[in-house]
Amino acid sequence: MRRPFHISLRTACFAGISLLILFALWAMLFRTVEHVETVAVTRGDVESSVTALGTLQPHSYVDIGAQASGEIRKIHVQAGDKVRKGQLLVEIDPSVQQAKVDVDRSSLDSLRAQLTGADAQRDFARLQAQRQHRMMTDGATRDQDLQSADATLRSAEATVTNLRAQIDGAQSTLKGDEAQLGYTRIYAPMSGTVVTLDARAGQTLNATYQTPIIMRIADLTTMTVWTQVSEADVLRVKAGTPVYFTTLGSEDRRWTSRVAQILPAPSNPAPAGDNAQGSAQGAAPTAGKVVLYTALFDVANADAQLMPQMSAQVFFVIARAQHVLTAPLAAMTPVPGDANVYAARVLVDGAVSERRVRIGVHDRLRAQVLSGLRQGDLLVTAIRRSRAIDGRFEW
Repeated sequence: MRRPFHISLRTACFAGISLLILFALWAMLFRTVEHVETVAVTRGDVESSVTALGTLQPHSYVDIGAQASGEIRKIHVQAGDKVRKGQLLVEIDPSVQQAKVDVDRSSLDSLRAQLTGADAQRDFARLQAQRQHRMMTDGATRDQDLQSADATLRSAEATVTNLRAQIDGAQSTLKGDEAQLGYTRIYAPMSGTVVTLDARAGQTLNATYQTPIIMRIADLTTMTVWTQVSEADVLRVKAGTPVYFTTLGSEDRRWTSRVAQILPAPSNPAPAGDNAQGSAQGAAPTAGKVVLYTALFDVANADAQLMPQMSAQVFFVIARAQHVLTAPLAAMTPVPGDANVYAARVLVDGAVSERRVRIGVHDRLRAQVLSGLRQGDLLVTAIRRSRAIDGRFEW
């Protein structure tokens, strides 16, 4: 009678072990565990900015052209040289201009000699006319002789007047030709650096129809950044807005300034086929193209690190908050109806609760926290569930 009891106990033990195995398999294969990922609310700096691309140009520069035609005899500077105002830059062969000046001077001397003779003829004619008038008073001459003397005097005076006018014209011609002769020696109109040199000694220049450009002199101590700002951002940028930029190869250095001017017309070229007037008025580009406006600002370049035509990554600082509570925008959800209110989940004592957070200055990644969070609060960024398979966790 004891054998059945032994069988029942064995059966019960087997059933219990089976339940334990099944529970272990469930725990390993089907039980899920929540993993909460968080990020702490900390203090830091937040900056709202508009980014754009710009090009550096000298603030002051001048293109040196030739107003006299001829062969370049000598160029006294090279690209990169520093020059001072009034320094001799270029000499052009003055042979043609000198010949014109010599002819003008000879013509002027001839006219002056003729004027001297005409003055003598006028003085003699005046004496003759005065004698005829005295004789007429005494009745010792004829009316015809008196009239002839008066006519001779007026003719002599007209000759003198004409010669004086010719002398004035000759002097003006001489001054013009002397100016042309002076143009064969070109001097620096400002102090600066020769940034381009487009001519060579021996080259022949023709300044008859347009002024040939020989070189450009620029003052590189102050540079102007020409920045292209899209129409979506240009209304946020004003004159006086703080701005900084970096250049390729010097990303770790910032140059700072303030916006000086925003040009009222877009910088985009007019569509093909538009007339010159439309282009001059800054005609809007065709549909689908981004309209760009030009913002200008100056920056000191005392160490000559900035060079013409350099590219600049420009940041216009619209707002800035320093040493404030900050939270990542990715951890919060916008609340409809108020662009400055977000919903955030916070982990408190192992439980997740929701809060309303009001933000201030923000960029694309982080925002200033005005209310709703405190320093050290843990924002929930993700909640993940996992189960184990073969001793590993599957996400």
